[in-house]
Amino acid sequence: MSNPMQSIWKQTLLCACLFNGTISLSLADESLTLSSPDFQDQGRLSLSSKCHRDGGQGLSPALDWTTAPEGTQSFVVMMQHYPKGSVEGRDAPSHYWSLWNIPADVHSLPSGNPESTGDEGADKDNRGVGFTPPCSPGTATHSYTITLYALNAAPVALGSKDSPDADWSAVMNAIEGKVLATSTLSFLN
Repeated sequence: MSNPMQSIWKQTLLCACLFNGTISLSLADESLTLSSPDFQDQGRLSLSSKCHRDGGQGLSPALDWTTAPEGTQSFVVMMQHYPKGSVEGRDAPSHYWSLWNIPADVHSLPSGNPESTGDEGADKDNRGVGFTPPCSPGTATHSYTITLYALNAAPVALGSKDSPDADWSAVMNAIEGKVLATSTLSFLN
């Protein structure tokens, strides 16, 4: 039997997300959990997702997530890295993958996203669309984060097709006020 006050607390818990000086509020939901069969949270990226220079295949990692909160209409996946000298919450990160319009009944993406689920935004270098495999320079090790967003409405400002104009800022602006829950997964490369 659950404690009624605990249930009320979970329903009213708010998460403040700071981006470019604006605060957006969304309900926190402990049930949404992002994972990958390719690597553990805080673990090393699998070879298949590394860049070709590092001997990898350059495929987006496989992702799985638990049931989303009630009212979820679609999902967004973002992968980013904050380069040296940049500050989370102040600076836009380097984005390596933006994927939106993932249907609410989808709860996983296979490696490489072969069925092209969702719509993809700009690659890291803004030369095209899709996943950019990480290539850490030399012997440096960088931390990357994949965030899954459960939305209560589609991010209509992004459209419904792949777009090289959909960079980090465009996606974050399009989902503002629509986020029901988030879950993150980090890895090293």
